[in-house]
Amino acid sequence: MRRLLTVLLLACAAVGVLPPAAQAHNVLIGSDPKDGATLSASPERVTLVFDQAVRQGYAQVGVTGADGSSWADGAAVVAAERVSVKVKPLRAGGSYVVGYRILSADGHPVTGKITFGLAADASGVAAGRPGADAPGAAAGETAQGSSAEAAEAAANGGAGMAVVWIVGALLVLAAGTAVALRRSAPAGGLGAAADVHVPGDERTRS
Repeated sequence: MRRLLTVLLLACAAVGVLPPAAQAHNVLIGSDPKDGATLSASPERVTLVFDQAVRQGYAQVGVTGADGSSWADGAAVVAAERVSVKVKPLRAGGSYVVGYRILSADGHPVTGKITFGLAADASGVAAGRPGADAPGAAAGETAQGSSAEAAEAAANGGAGMAVVWIVGALLVLAAGTAVALRRSAPAGGLGAAADVHVPGDERTRS
């Protein structure tokens, strides 16, 4: 019994040292503009705020119009828990999606999006009607799709490793339990069964 308890404690310890689960991933807690907001002026920059610091060098933020055109102006900038990107003058009356991909503090990729719109009489906007084709729209849409696929593949890879760790720990637990039970079984069971006296089966040996 003592051996069995030891095996169980070791297995629990192995599970305890597994990589942290999704709870440790960065979580978006705010943004400027706010998700779902309708603005009266075109923003110069979009800023995303997370609950903990974001790793440098991996952040991607895109601003996409309803027609798939890209409106981000340059690369994303990381400052502790804030990730921002400059935005070109947007079109009034349009709706926009801010998609992001970051590497969280625990090393796992985190993706998501927010949306906002511009009022029809918004100021500081680009010339042209809402939804008009913009140069590089197809290229921007393709880039956004590639980033999303890469983020999904990386996320699946991280989840797969966690499953491998958990399955390995369970196999160790099962193997240890079987060994402990085998060692704790009473010895001489077969011999005791062989010594059972059966009436009427006595034989005279010469």
